[in-house]
Amino acid sequence: MLESGEFASISEMAEREGIAPSYVTRVLRLTLLAPDIVEAILDGKQQGPEVTLAQVLEPFPEESVAQRASLP
Repeated sequence: MLESGEFASISEMAEREGIAPSYVTRVLRLTLLAPDIVEAILDGKQQGPEVTLAQVLEPFPEESVAQRASLP
């Protein structure tokens, strides 16, 4: 929605969706996860129950190799 120009800012998007801008920012960071990690999580194949939303919302490395190493 930001890329298409539907919303001019994260704050505008958060207001329309009725959620906190800080939460939107944390969730948008998930777009920076390596594609294979996202696919594994969506397929239910990522390391089991110890990989939680709270865990992936924590700061993570930018490099995909380091991302893989940071997940249990």
